Amino acid sequence: MYVILVYDIGEKRVGKMLKLCRRYLHWIQNSVFEGEITPVKLKELLAFAKEIMDLEDDSIIVFKSREEKWLDKEVMGKERNELGNFL
Repeated sequence: MYVILVYDIGEKRVGKMLKLCRRYLHWIQNSVFEGEITPVKLKELLAFAKEIMDLEDDSIIVFKSREEKWLDKEVMGKERNELGNFL
């Protein structure tokens, strides 16, 4: 599946969340990640994220799609971290 993950995490925990999300998805902008991920890996990511989060103050939103092709993406201005083909 293709996901976009957005988080709003307290300043003390944001570094840990950034490192965690980079292990599973592509960083595209501050606190925003996207990429293909299996349902099992997504569940694993969210379980680790829950350990980092303060559930009273922090939040994560995950937008899911079957495939990237079903998602229209438009970027205005400079794209922070372009996803391209590389070898």
